Amino acid sequence: MLDLQGYGPRLLEGAGVTLSLAVLSLTLAVVLGLFTASAKMSGNVVAHRLATLYTTLIRGVPDLVLMMLLFFGGQIGVNALTDWLYDATGVDIFININEFVAGVVTIGLIFGAYMGETFRGAFMAVEHGQIEAGKAYGMSPRLVFWRIRFPQMMRHALPGLSNNWMVLLKTTALVSVIGLSDMVRIAAEASKATREPFTFMMVVAVIYLLIASVSEWIFARLQKRYSIGYGEMD
Repeated sequence: MLDLQGYGPRLLEGAGVTLSLAVLSLTLAVVLGLFTASAKMSGNVVAHRLATLYTTLIRGVPDLVLMMLLFFGGQIGVNALTDWLYDATGVDIFININEFVAGVVTIGLIFGAYMGETFRGAFMAVEHGQIEAGKAYGMSPRLVFWRIRFPQMMRHALPGLSNNWMVLLKTTALVSVIGLSDMVRIAAEASKATREPFTFMMVVAVIYLLIASVSEWIFARLQKRYSIGYGEMD
C-alpha cells in the first residue's frame, strides 16, 4: 500500500469518512426531495409555500455559508435550548453537535432542495393516461404508485439524480472547514507537515475520480434497468 510518509492509512480512513458522509447525505436528500416534490405538487397551499420557501432559501445561499450557519448556529441554538431546560426543570444537559452529523444534515438539506425539483419534474413527466389505466384495472393508489408512477418517475429522474450525486460528492470537501477529518482535511494537514501539497491533493483527486467513475457505472446500470421496455440505451 502506498505509505505517503505515514499518511497513507489516514487518507484511506478519511476516504471512508467522505464516502459514508456522501451516501448518508444522499439518502437524506432523496427523502427530503420526495417530500418537497410531493408538497409542491399537492393542493395544500401551506405545504406548497413552505416547500417553495425551502428551495428558494437553499438555492439562493452558498453551500459553505449554509454549512457554517447550521454548524455554529445550530450549536448556539442547542445551547440556548439546554439552558432554558435547565432553568425550567433543573436538568443539566450538554449536547455537542458532531461534525459528521452536522455535515450529513447540512449537505442533505442543501441537496434535498435540488432533488425536490428533480423529482417534481420526473413525476410530471409520467403520462397521466397510464395512471388512469392502472386505476381502471382496479389498482389501489398505493399499487398505482409502486407499479406505475415510481418506476417511470425513476426513469426520468435518474439523469438528474446522477448529476446531483456527482455535485454532492464534491461538496463533501467543504466539511473540512468545520473540523471533520475527511480525506481533504487529512491531506491538507499532511501537505503542511511535509510541504508536498501536490502529492497529497493529487491522491485525493484520484480517489474522488475513482468514486465518481464507479458511481457513473452504477447509475448507468440503473438507467438501463428502469429503461427496460423503452428501447435500447445509446
